Amino acid sequence: MKSKTFFGRVHVRLLAGLFVALALGFAVGFWVPRDDDFFALRKNYQIFGALYEELVAGYVDRLDPEKLMRRGIDAMLRDLDPYTVFYDQADHADIDIMMRGRYGGVGLNAAFFDGKLTVTAPVEGTSSYRQGVRAGDVITHIAGQPTEGLTLDDVQNLLRGEPGTTVEITVERAGEPAPLHFLLMREQVRLKNLSFHGFVDDDTAAGIGYIKLDRFAEGAAADVRQALQDLQRTGRLRGLILDLRDNPGGLLEAAVEIAGLFVPRHTALVSTRGRQPESERVYRTPQAPLAPELPLAVLVNGLSASASEIVAGALQDLDRAVIVGERSFGKGLVQIVRPLPYNTSLKLTTARYYIPSGRSIQALDYGRHDGTATTTPDSLRHAFTTAGGRTVFDGRGVEPDVEAAPEAPGALEQALDRRAAFLFFASHFAATHPLPEGDGSASDRFARTFGVAPADFEVSDTVLDAFRSWLDTQHFTYQTPAEHTLATLTERLEESGYMAETGDEVAALRAEIERQKAADFERHRARLKERLRTELLARYLSEEARIRASMTHDQTVRAAFRLLQDSAAYAAILRPR
Repeated sequence: MKSKTFFGRVHVRLLAGLFVALALGFAVGFWVPRDDDFFALRKNYQIFGALYEELVAGYVDRLDPEKLMRRGIDAMLRDLDPYTVFYDQADHADIDIMMRGRYGGVGLNAAFFDGKLTVTAPVEGTSSYRQGVRAGDVITHIAGQPTEGLTLDDVQNLLRGEPGTTVEITVERAGEPAPLHFLLMREQVRLKNLSFHGFVDDDTAAGIGYIKLDRFAEGAAADVRQALQDLQRTGRLRGLILDLRDNPGGLLEAAVEIAGLFVPRHTALVSTRGRQPESERVYRTPQAPLAPELPLAVLVNGLSASASEIVAGALQDLDRAVIVGERSFGKGLVQIVRPLPYNTSLKLTTARYYIPSGRSIQALDYGRHDGTATTTPDSLRHAFTTAGGRTVFDGRGVEPDVEAAPEAPGALEQALDRRAAFLFFASHFAATHPLPEGDGSASDRFARTFGVAPADFEVSDTVLDAFRSWLDTQHFTYQTPAEHTLATLTERLEESGYMAETGDEVAALRAEIERQKAADFERHRARLKERLRTELLARYLSEEARIRASMTHDQTVRAAFRLLQDSAAYAAILRPR
């Protein structure tokens, strides 16, 4: 069965077969090249093949044929857009994740922080989660191999594998005197499309539902349909927040089906156009909607891309939803995945997509094919109109109707993020403040331990002061942009011989910068508390409970919640201006 991904239709013809057909002078069914294209392809294919053969067979030093060819492929693709990618045999788990939301592995999300391979979150229900691997654990060895010096690709290759096999990891954990060893079972890891659905603040009287969709893999449309039906069955649903923030996209069919839950059947949602006739297609909603008139707010941010932008942009163009948050990523290019010989694949950009108003949301133009991208200046952007007559523009992703975003991080917070300070302190805190064993959910035990329900939990001044003291033990330092500028200025003054005359002024500037840095912790106290709150809740609660507790502090959710409670304000946004 052919599967259409967000990247287009998967074709089963081998690219090698195309090359052979071209070399022999035959046209291939889905593409008949022009005579000049045909000649150029055959000529350069023969040159490339002969060159490759001469290098491998005759170069003075022995060359690795696979590495040499991979470098050639990478160089060839480097000048195109970043979405045209070659996948070798070891990368096929990435395709399974992209298209199906599953892979063979132990279910660990990890990243390098300050040179340490650190667990950011085990996937719920997997071997690593069941056996007690925690966020904040530092993985020192995988299958007996030290993780120092490995890349994330190396780590993935070590952890992933055939279901039923095992791999041992060694971790260091805050509060544990010795390393911990886990023998993890590889299994078919199924990533959830949907991480939460329920009512905002658990308040069925207010009646504002919330669905958090993380990806558009297989089953995503069915998951959203089921979640919406669950909320409808309460009889209290008066409005819905569909959260697509940080959602990178996935299957095109899933995007069309999900948007189709809210608009009439056979509504045209997206069209694709490229060089080849087969790339031109209009995608329409396949089924009758579940909630054709339910007030709807869709949340997006700068990491909402691809299928997320199709849903948000189409619903905006049809005046069916209010978009809340930040401007989306801006990916309006369509890819298909073509299988190649020896279990390799090519993800290939073949078309651009357009949402109902006729606009493209693609933010960067890769048309120069030199590895660079350009943005469209405001003066060259085109205006389009929504179904109701509102003006929208192309070329910049999906722009929100209501802007709502968290506070931009300052220099201190960025430095703390680079050191993963919030993550490591939360692990330290959880090790010294464990939840008691016993009956009840983690949320219940959390409430007994800290005296408040997770939704009402606040980081106290005492905890923030403990964080600051902990940073001192970690010898935390950072440089602000002002310090960097002053260092450059000092260097220039010394080179020019002006330091003798300006030394006092430079010293005064340096002292003032130090004073401002010292005040930063107090100045951003509320923001630092919020970041700590998020990380601490992650140490004690399930993902669903954590999302539930975060709603009280999520500015974007609160903005959408207030809007859906105010029918006049909601309607005013959707009126032409």
